[in-house]
Amino acid sequence: MKKKLFFLSTISILLLFSSCQGQTGTQKLTVENFETKLKSVSEKTVLDVRTQDEYNNGHLANATLVDYYQDDFKSKIAKLDKNKPVFVYCAAGGRSNSASKILTELGFKEIYDLKGGFNAWADAKKPIVK
Repeated sequence: MKKKLFFLSTISILLLFSSCQGQTGTQKLTVENFETKLKSVSEKTVLDVRTQDEYNNGHLANATLVDYYQDDFKSKIAKLDKNKPVFVYCAAGGRSNSASKILTELGFKEIYDLKGGFNAWADAKKPIVK
């Protein structure tokens, strides 16, 4: 019984400690979780990595467009504030996944990638700026 209690106590402490640590890296979030997190963070960067034409047809509010396909993509995102959380999306999730890896390489600590991209956001009837 004492061993079981010790084991459960140790696991509980480890879980508590790990949950208190700052989250780093990329978190893929569903539309609902992305929207909730987006609303809960005041200082952030919303990064749209689609093309200009895609952006012009609709985008998330306050999104900064940096086209993933442009040669200067990496240099442009390197200029963004690494201390702010980055909420990144593309059309369906492929480019934002690749962009998230680059953001991590560049030293960004808190990255949220919209699972399913802008298409999932629009399908869920979430707010779009045109």
